[in-house]
Amino acid sequence: MRGQTRDAWRWALRDVELEVAPGEAVGLIGSNGSGKSTLLKLLNGVMYPTAGNVRVTGRIGSLIEVRAGIHPDLTGRENAYLYGSLLGLGRKGVTAKLDQIVEFAQLENAINRQVKFYSSGMQMRLGFAVAAFLEPDVLLVDEVLAVGDASFQQRCLQRMSEVHASGTTLVLVSHDLAAVESMCTRVLWLEQSYLRADGPAREVVAAYRHAVELQTELEADNDGEFRISAANIRRVDGAQPSTYHPLRITFSILSPTKQDSHVYIGVTEGTAPSIFTCAAQVTLEEGVNRLECVVDHLPLPRGSYSVWACATDDVGRFDLSPWHPIGSFDVMGPEPDDLPRAIVRLSAVQVRSTWEVRTPPSG
Repeated sequence: MRGQTRDAWRWALRDVELEVAPGEAVGLIGSNGSGKSTLLKLLNGVMYPTAGNVRVTGRIGSLIEVRAGIHPDLTGRENAYLYGSLLGLGRKGVTAKLDQIVEFAQLENAINRQVKFYSSGMQMRLGFAVAAFLEPDVLLVDEVLAVGDASFQQRCLQRMSEVHASGTTLVLVSHDLAAVESMCTRVLWLEQSYLRADGPAREVVAAYRHAVELQTELEADNDGEFRISAANIRRVDGAQPSTYHPLRITFSILSPTKQDSHVYIGVTEGTAPSIFTCAAQVTLEEGVNRLECVVDHLPLPRGSYSVWACATDDVGRFDLSPWHPIGSFDVMGPEPDDLPRAIVRLSAVQVRSTWEVRTPPSG
């Protein structure tokens, strides 16, 4: 552009070389602006590379944006036939799947209404249903499921599993690392336009979480009135943390005066919401106060985790020591490889339980 120098240009993707086999499920992760959506648009043919080549064979079904492939002046029914024609399907092929599309999208009372009168959630449901039920050879899904409610997100994940099981190649972009880990066998980590990692889902996701944790610690602002030191995190017997064993978290708080305080710690995966939290009401003396928190039975499976902390006065002022990371640790525990991939990360908490099966009498 006029007035811009060459240095003003920035590569959206650079030196990215990859091959996805038919029927493979691949996740794309990375921070905002790393190039994930750009790569998906290149695969879909919406954009073309300024250098290099992109080759995709077979019919492509994509949901890159909420309104991708949806014309606002057409009805939901007409949009389904339009999308089908773009995929190369005849009218009979779309008609055979139309009832399933309408039922999945929950649009029975709106399918003959113009899409411009749909809410964003309704448009997203229609777009996903059309893309997923017209049996594409390649299904590209960007971070659009966040528009839907939790129930619909779960149905979308289930449908993507069914589509992938039928032989469709799946490429999923999402910040929901648990969903990526459960849906995909392979994950690509993009960072600042480069491909930083390409490998098994659990390994790449764990490396990405660790990098996010380190960056968060570097950027953490702990300039409040209370100063919380880095935590020492071990089992009570001094060994490495492990599932179901007692965990001891030790840290210090520097207080300028004697005062009553509420202290909170939480365990997270990356910067996600806490998996669990612990709290205590204490009286801090002026100077360095050493605190110790023991979790009797650590309910976490094998993985990498972070400990976050904050402290307030007796009226709840969080600015005295904002919520920030104070340490990280790895957990030794059950290896989930023998579980079906779709339920490996169904929950980040693992608890002991006793089961009893009563079968009906024979005969």
